[in-house]
Amino acid sequence: MATEKPERLLVEEWRDILAVHARTTCELDREFQAFGICASDFEVLDILAEGREGDPGCAFRVQELASRIHLSQSALSRLIGRLEKDGLVTRGMCSEDRRGVSVVITESGRTRHAEVLPVQRAVLARMLADRPKG
Repeated sequence: MATEKPERLLVEEWRDILAVHARTTCELDREFQAFGICASDFEVLDILAEGREGDPGCAFRVQELASRIHLSQSALSRLIGRLEKDGLVTRGMCSEDRRGVSVVITESGRTRHAEVLPVQRAVLARMLADRPKG
């Protein structure tokens, strides 16, 4: 039978997770400033660059990105607009559903992602190194 954590410990653990997230996001934003993007921009580029298994150049619907990025659809639409203005992604109508909008990473977006990826991984390694597991 599993033992349950006291409520106080659950709350402390939750607050620790939030603190690590906040510190890591701030550090990523600081590091990414030199590349003209923020942590949320990178997350979108990272998902688009990774693609789906067997289809690395695929388009994603905005709704798919919203569920993975954890931004509201309107905030994500503004973010995608900035990335599009900077030439890092393109938007278009979904071929399957004319009401939907699809997003694809551009070659400039792939280049920027490749430049920033090692920075992001280094920040994650540094910020999460001392985090207690479980």
